[in-house]
Amino acid sequence: MERFTANIVTNFKKAAPRFELGIKDLQSSALPLGHAADEALVESLYDPNSNRTYSLLIICNGHGEDVIALEIIKRLLKKIKINDIEVLPLVGNGDVFNCLKSKNFHKIGHLKELPSGGFSNQSLKGFMLDLLAGFLLDTLKNFLLVRRKSKYNCKIIAVGDLLPLFFAWSSDCEFSFIGTPKSDHTWSSGPGWALSDFYHKLKGSEWDLWELFLMKSPRCKTLIMRDEITANNLNRRKIPAKYFGNPMMDFVHEKNAKISNIINFHRIILVIGSRYPEAFNNLARFLDCLKDVNLVKDSIILLPLSINANEIKITSYLKKYGFLKQTKVNFMVGEDSVWRNKEKYILIGKGKFNLWANMAIVGLSNAGTATEQLAGLGVPSLSLPGNGPQFTKSFAKRQSRLLGGSVLVCVNKKMLIRHLILLLNKENHRLEQSKIGKERMGRNGASQRIVDSINCNLLS
Repeated sequence: MERFTANIVTNFKKAAPRFELGIKDLQSSALPLGHAADEALVESLYDPNSNRTYSLLIICNGHGEDVIALEIIKRLLKKIKINDIEVLPLVGNGDVFNCLKSKNFHKIGHLKELPSGGFSNQSLKGFMLDLLAGFLLDTLKNFLLVRRKSKYNCKIIAVGDLLPLFFAWSSDCEFSFIGTPKSDHTWSSGPGWALSDFYHKLKGSEWDLWELFLMKSPRCKTLIMRDEITANNLNRRKIPAKYFGNPMMDFVHEKNAKISNIINFHRIILVIGSRYPEAFNNLARFLDCLKDVNLVKDSIILLPLSINANEIKITSYLKKYGFLKQTKVNFMVGEDSVWRNKEKYILIGKGKFNLWANMAIVGLSNAGTATEQLAGLGVPSLSLPGNGPQFTKSFAKRQSRLLGGSVLVCVNKKMLIRHLILLLNKENHRLEQSKIGKERMGRNGASQRIVDSINCNLLS
C-alpha cells in the first residue's frame, strides 16, 4: 500500500511543471498588458539574487493553525539568522497575520475566503460551495507557488494536516511538520464502534497511510504532534515524532485578576464561532436555551466576539430574547456593553476570548479551537450542533472524544439545560470534567519548545 501511495504522489509531483506552464499560459493570454496575473495573489518578495543564506516559508491551513503559526513566527522573528519569513495561508485571507509589522515578514499566496470557512469535509453542501468558489484552482496556484521554492535555498514549516504536509514534501525543500488537527484520542476513546474507529485501529494511527509516507521523507527534519499518545503511536511505526505540549494553550490567559469583580456570579461563556451566518444561528440556539434556565443566583454570560462580528446583528438577537442594554452597569472586565434580562447579564466584548476564557466555570461552545482551549483551561463545556457547515454533529462528536468528554454534545435543548444546571450547581462534577480536559490538552509553553527544536533540526 505504501509503495502504491508513493507512486501516486511521485507521478503527481513530476506532472507539476506541466500544470505550471499551463497556468502561466492561461494567465498571460487572458489578461491585458500591464495587469497582474491574479489580483488575489500576494507576491513573494524573496529576491533570488540576494546574498541571504535562505528564506523560510510557513504553510498553514486556517483557523487554529493560523494562530499557532503566528505564535511560532513571532518567536522566529527574534532569530537574527532568519532574514526573510513568508507565510502562505491555504484557507482565508490570513488576517490574523496582519498584526506582524516586521520588514522581514511577508504574506504570500492566492488568498480567498471560502463559503464553508475552509476545505469543508463536514458537509457536502459546504464542499460544493467551496468548489463553486474556485478553491481547486486557487489550491493549484498555491501548490505551484510552493514548487518554485525548490529553485531557491528555502526551508518550510507546515502546520496542519495533509495539504500543508503535501505542499512541503512536494517542494523538494527541507521541512518541519506540526500536525495539530489529528489525535489518536479520537479513536482510542469512547465506544469505538464507528467504521472510522476500526479503520484507525487497523492503521494504528489517525494519520492516513499517504500522510505517514510523507512524514517518512528524509527531508522532514522535525515532526511534532499535538499530544503524547499520537506521537508514541507514530514512534511505534518508526516515525520519529515528538511532543512538546500543545501550542494552542500558549495564546490564552491562564489567570485574570479582574475575575474578582464577578466572582460571586455564575459565570458562563458563550462561544458561537467566527463564521457567519452560522455563528448567528449558534447564538440563537444558546439564547433559546438560556431563557428557560432558572437559576438561584445571578449569572454573568460572557459573549466574546470575533473582530469581524456584526455587533448590530448580535444585539438584535439579544433584544429578541428580552435583553436590554444597561448604560449604568459596568463590571470592569473589559466589556464593550452590558445587557440584562432578570437575573442574567450578558457582557459583549470583541476580541476578548483570550482574556475571558479563564473566568468562566462553564462554557456553551459551538467552535473548534476555542472549545479545545476552554478544555485546556479546565472549563467544561456543552455543545449544541446545528446544520453547519462547520460545526456539525459529526464534528462535535469527534471533538468530544478528542477531549475525553470534557465537552458534552447535547442532542437537544432539554438535554443542554439539564447538564448546564448540573455543571453550575455541582462543583465536583465540574472538577471531574475539568481534570480530563487539562490532561487531554496538555501543558502550555509548547510554541517556544517547538521553535527551539525546529531551530536545532531544520534551521541550523
